[in-house]
Amino acid sequence: MSAVIEHNIAKVRQQIREAEKKNHRSPHSVQLMAVSKTRSADDIRTAVHAGITHIGESYLQEALDKIDSLEDLAITWHFIGPIQSNKTRPIAEHFDWVHSVERLKIAKRLSEQRPASSPPLNVCIQVNVSSEKSKSGVSIADTLALAEQVSQLPNIMLRGLMAIPQFTKDPQLQRLAFAKVRELVEEMQQRWPTVDTLSMGMSNDMLSAIAEGATIVRIGTDIFGART
Repeated sequence: MSAVIEHNIAKVRQQIREAEKKNHRSPHSVQLMAVSKTRSADDIRTAVHAGITHIGESYLQEALDKIDSLEDLAITWHFIGPIQSNKTRPIAEHFDWVHSVERLKIAKRLSEQRPASSPPLNVCIQVNVSSEKSKSGVSIADTLALAEQVSQLPNIMLRGLMAIPQFTKDPQLQRLAFAKVRELVEEMQQRWPTVDTLSMGMSNDMLSAIAEGATIVRIGTDIFGART
């Protein structure tokens, strides 16, 4: 399995480099995050030894166990799943990034519970770009108002937006959704100098996301294989 993960990471990295070049992006302007929910700590260790430094997790208790068992490694931990109010403290204490802020209440709790000894928590607001009832995220219309509120909180740093558009295999439709997020971020960048992040693109739509300006792609299946 280790050899498969290493091979997959090399393949995804090559795809990212080619997409950067094709879309006139700066080399290494797209950060590869390995999404490791349901994967073992050993699988993550293999990925890190293959050069991965950013790990995304969605399930809190599972993630905390992995963070503890992999504390010897230099990993930047990203929380990318839905956040319940009673789970904000361990997220604020153990993660470097949170991509899934959709309510001011959650942002306030993360701000209040971030340890004083830690650097500011990097935060992305999750946008429900396709207006799906089954998906988390703030509406496009309400994104800038929430960003204004989040930007004023201490102990967290507003870095940008995260989105999971409605699934489609059509690259044109993928790009249309991602373009809406990019336009929002461009508007945010004129108001908040810390905004520099577009967290969008997964195994099925990574290339379209990069074409529309993604700075972080969240890849699980194409690195670790399909979940069983």
